Amino acid sequence: MEVPFHKPYITEDEIAEVLDSLRSGWLTMGPKTVRFEEKFRDYIGAEDAVSMNSCTAGLHLALIAAGIKEGDEVILPAVTFTATAEVVTYLRAIPVLVDVDGETFNIDAAAVEGKITKRTKAIIPVHYAGQPCDMDEICDLARRRNLAVVEDAAHAIPATYKGRKIGTIGDLTCFSFYATKSLTTGEGGMVTTAHDAWAERMRILRLHGISKDAWKRYTGEGSWYYEVLEAGYKYNMTDIQASLGIAQLRKLDWMWERRKQIADLYTDSFRSLDAVQTPVVKADRESAWHLYVVKLVCDALTIDRNRFIEELKSMGTMASVHFIPLYRHPYYRRAFQYSAAGFAVSEQIYDQIISLPIYPGMTDEEANQVVESVAQVIRKFRR
Repeated sequence: MEVPFHKPYITEDEIAEVLDSLRSGWLTMGPKTVRFEEKFRDYIGAEDAVSMNSCTAGLHLALIAAGIKEGDEVILPAVTFTATAEVVTYLRAIPVLVDVDGETFNIDAAAVEGKITKRTKAIIPVHYAGQPCDMDEICDLARRRNLAVVEDAAHAIPATYKGRKIGTIGDLTCFSFYATKSLTTGEGGMVTTAHDAWAERMRILRLHGISKDAWKRYTGEGSWYYEVLEAGYKYNMTDIQASLGIAQLRKLDWMWERRKQIADLYTDSFRSLDAVQTPVVKADRESAWHLYVVKLVCDALTIDRNRFIEELKSMGTMASVHFIPLYRHPYYRRAFQYSAAGFAVSEQIYDQIISLPIYPGMTDEEANQVVESVAQVIRKFRR
């Protein structure tokens, strides 16, 4: 039996919602997109929610809304997907990398202040694997230094921090609905915020800079006349995507519970294996369990992480790595002269971490195969 790294949980609910949109004749952004925004806003408990065609688009417009300009510096973790940093470069601003915490792999909140300069304008905490960052410390620092907090919550629906849902804490929070995420629309994203003016501007920018509610110009409520208020982007969500989102949102809590069950099964099963360390989740927060990331104790094994993944694959268990630190990529080395210096934790964990399969449709049999595959590799290659 092969256990894929991920499989989206799609049922007749999603199919029926998409068919309803197809039959309605409204395929691009329209009433269902607006309905999805409203339902998502209410689920999170946010003041406003603005849909996008990706989390990357959301991060880009969030930085624009927060006033990031050419030459500004934006602080973010060294271990994250390239999108977190690349959106900073869209604005000709400078991504400033900070090492991560050795237990949670989130940005090291204690190290952030040392990277702040007079050019720093924002912090992007990334909720790695779905576990919230130390938001009290980050937000307190941001308030003292007059910085915007733009959360990269691509992994973090429906995570909570001290009883509050992610999406209600920072100035702007950006969610991903990519195919592998806890809630999927295939491609898509959402930005939540309590800043009305910022939400309004993002709505304008996501559709070519055209005046608000331009999508209504093809309905009885709208008019053919519109005005371009500023140079914008083609970042809008479609009703087909929103249809998936509406159906997924209805079962999001169940999908989260199932992810937690699998995570608990893994953690309980791996507890007796001294060659692998299970994820550490702080007591005052709940992870979304988008990823289940173990850390190998390489000194206990005769093989390295890469070989470990190949051995798992040979047994039918697909695994991955999240993420290659940004300073290791040729672009960031070339453009910003980054190197491994100053990122001791990121460098260490990169050689040790493995992301194991975890998805809501996963059966107990599949989860147990993952456990047994990991145990077999450890037994075979124990030092």
